[in-house]
Amino acid sequence: PLFGIILTKCPLSVLTVSTDPLLVTYLGKVSTTGMQFLSGCTEKPVIELWKKHTLAREDVFPANALLEIRPFQVWLHHLDHKGEATVHMDTFQVARIAYCTADHNVSPNIFAWVYREINDDLSYQMDCHAVECESKLEAKKLAHAMMEAFRKTFHSMKSDGRIHSNSSSEEVSQELESDDG
Repeated sequence: PLFGIILTKCPLSVLTVSTDPLLVTYLGKVSTTGMQFLSGCTEKPVIELWKKHTLAREDVFPANALLEIRPFQVWLHHLDHKGEATVHMDTFQVARIAYCTADHNVSPNIFAWVYREINDDLSYQMDCHAVECESKLEAKKLAHAMMEAFRKTFHSMKSDGRIHSNSSSEEVSQELESDDG
């Protein structure tokens, strides 16, 4: 699929997506294989990240990052041990996110996404990134904000001619399905 999230009908004015930075615990990333990103595809990588995290965990919710979903990018600002923003920030291009979900058996507070990382030799790898939120609701809000960012990116790419209009709206909607309802 082009993007792993469902598109719902809403006015284009809603497409001014940007979330306030949300305090999260960045669990890390692991490489994942496959080209089909369907429901459950992040479960195994998230379990691996969760296990590593819980082994080293001291606090109940040791937030170490701020996550902000913007119209075309996702910003992950890393925090120092005092909880202050550092100069280190990871930027993820929404167009290179293959799938995202806030539906995990290991914890309902986890939001994860699969990102196509381009290497120096122009090959790519698929990495699953995950964050723990303070609540299930916050994880779901991130998933919905990502849906809007996908929508804005898709419309922009379509109007720029980077995505051709040879697919019907129904086919595109099917490609953009997710289980995050």
